[in-house]
Amino acid sequence: MTEFFTGLFLVVGAAFMVVAALGLVRMPDLPMRLHATTKAGVLGAGLMMVGVAVYFGDGGVTTRAVAVIGFLLLTAPVAAHAIGRAGYFVGVPLWEHSKTDELKGRYDEENHTLASPPEMQDAKQDDDAPRS
Repeated sequence: MTEFFTGLFLVVGAAFMVVAALGLVRMPDLPMRLHATTKAGVLGAGLMMVGVAVYFGDGGVTTRAVAVIGFLLLTAPVAAHAIGRAGYFVGVPLWEHSKTDELKGRYDEENHTLASPPEMQDAKQDDDAPRS
């Protein structure tokens, strides 16, 4: 029975990794590629680590597998965010059918800072107003 679950986790994990690779090739722009590879890649690698932990059934191997899964869950979103932000700021074009660009006009290229959205600026001005 252990071999069945090991095989199941490995095959499903590998299938998610293939989906991540297809997303990398097929998606039209950087944010969509990052979304596909981050979500499916982490899920695929995590399922493969579960398969490894089930197969060996050893406490040390299971601890390492859980550590790898935790590391992936913590670092993959941060790395994708950093890559996406860098790509946006250096001018990697978005897909022509993208509906909104919420950062457009808010990035100051001289200071490398982002302005808050208008509704946040209004709230901040209300907070900064003197109270009587």
